[in-house]
Amino acid sequence: MRVAIFHDFFSAIGGGERVVIAMAKALDAPIITTDTESIRQLDSSVRVISMGKTLNYPGLKQISAMLKFYLCDFSQDYDFFIFSGNWSHYAAHRHHPNMWYCHILIPFLYNEKIDFVSSQNRIKLFFFMIWRILHSRIDAWSISHVDHIVANSKHIQDKIQTYYNRSGDIVYPPVETKKFSCIEYNDFWLSLNRIYPEKRIELQVESFRKIPGENLIIIGGYPDGDHASAYAGKILKDLPKNVKVLGQIPEEELIGLLARCKGLIGTSYNEPFGIAPLEAMASGKPIIAVNSGGFQETVTIQTGLLVEPDAERIAEAVSRISENPERYRDACISRAYEFDSEKFSQRLNAIVKKYSGRNNP
Repeated sequence: MRVAIFHDFFSAIGGGERVVIAMAKALDAPIITTDTESIRQLDSSVRVISMGKTLNYPGLKQISAMLKFYLCDFSQDYDFFIFSGNWSHYAAHRHHPNMWYCHILIPFLYNEKIDFVSSQNRIKLFFFMIWRILHSRIDAWSISHVDHIVANSKHIQDKIQTYYNRSGDIVYPPVETKKFSCIEYNDFWLSLNRIYPEKRIELQVESFRKIPGENLIIIGGYPDGDHASAYAGKILKDLPKNVKVLGQIPEEELIGLLARCKGLIGTSYNEPFGIAPLEAMASGKPIIAVNSGGFQETVTIQTGLLVEPDAERIAEAVSRISENPERYRDACISRAYEFDSEKFSQRLNAIVKKYSGRNNP
């Protein structure tokens, strides 16, 4: 069976991009996408079909991606189609049978508590609110052409039911456990996430400002032309001496930092799932995360601490675990193996066979 995977763009590396690479390998499928500049940092062996670049300007980037997917036609070239992300499913109207692997619902449509546009800029806010209303209707229209929906967590499955009144299976994202190892517990903590408002990086910065004896390294970037540029500027403007932002780094360097860090911090608002905690666990490192969203499905009392989204509480948890992070090692590694990439591949292949009708006699 010929399977093709559509993904929004590869202009920044995050959990979604890692899952797409894993899907392509598990199904021996090409990835059809727009911006491709970061994909080779993840894996050079996957087949990539580029539909060209998007416009690097907030709002226009997403609209240009929508149009590229809406207008494309690979319907005669493959037998089954998978949409990954929030813009690629605009190709669903002419690509069947299909399924949408939902990493996250569009934050600016469904995260009311996150400020994506400053209320002080009334002109931008006015146009943003109009676009939000229009796009929510267009989004619903596109999803109506999706045959099947797969969620990456129970948290996202519940949101799909709430906002789209659709049900579907869960396929948890994978972690390539064999890539990771535990070398030591050095004098720094890690944060792995895109520099987006919903990731609440400012909460991490304020937490470590309270504990100058601990160090934090933040790894992650954001696509050019995305909504996060102003937010990232504010984060970088006032960092304490014990916090560093490295941006995007090569995979080998990231694995090395995970092997040597003391633990990992996660502060996302209702994190959809979170692969970074599992990568840290595969490296034998404990997790401190806010007690919401997908973190609740991976982090246990044996592998770290779930805390309230408060800088004081996070700082206290960091100080507490820093006394003896080694005691979490075995439980973390064991937990990560429950989400190993081989199990993901088996589950994904079974779902694709089910949805494509290949399980029928």
